[in-house]
Amino acid sequence: MGTDYLRELTLRRKKAHARFNELSPEVYRKYIELEQAAFSAGELSQKTKELIAIGISAGVGCEGCIQWHTEYALKHGATEKEIMEAIEVAIEIGGGKAVTTARLAIEVMDKIKKGDHDPAEY
Repeated sequence: MGTDYLRELTLRRKKAHARFNELSPEVYRKYIELEQAAFSAGELSQKTKELIAIGISAGVGCEGCIQWHTEYALKHGATEKEIMEAIEVAIEIGGGKAVTTARLAIEVMDKIKKGDHDPAEY
């Protein structure tokens, strides 16, 4: 997987977002509102919520989720070590499936660090 794959995931997400807004605007708008409420700072910081989401994303095998939440965890101040600890919890809980999915988080961090990937503005 390379930078092109990360760009492809981003473009696919944006296209799907536009189509959901077009085909099911009321329901999709409610989903976005749920997402915004779930990830707003409360007793848990946004960074902590993003780290939880990374672990869950790895556990359920959602590459798009891993990309999104890794980018946002970094944006909210998470370190690579914190991201890896979240992934380690997912690995312990989810076993091999979490490991294979979590590889994408490492790639996202490496690409951003090298300047090979510019996270899209959402």
